[in-house]
Amino acid sequence: MSLNNLIITTLRPFAPTFFLTYSGSIFPRITFFEFNQQSALNADDSEEMTAHSIQVDIWSLNDYTNLVDQVKNSLQAIGFRRTNETEFYENDTKIYHKVLRFNFVQ
Repeated sequence: MSLNNLIITTLRPFAPTFFLTYSGSIFPRITFFEFNQQSALNADDSEEMTAHSIQVDIWSLNDYTNLVDQVKNSLQAIGFRRTNETEFYENDTKIYHKVLRFNFVQ
């Protein structure tokens, strides 16, 4: 299973989940993308494992605390390691935006 499919399959039970972008009006929703990829383990001049840095964005019109907890717990349960999180309020659209960043090695 590809990394994108793994993320979608893991998060879809909690909210509609989309790779990179979504232009509709479903709330809450989750988008995600890979912002960095690098070698995690090399042996005999070959990359044996890759480290993926993934950003997960949660978009909501109201309190998203439970959804954030579900996303974090579900991704950590399958081996993702949370590295950072922050939150924003998009004044122009009145949307709450939570950013979660994870590392995943495969």
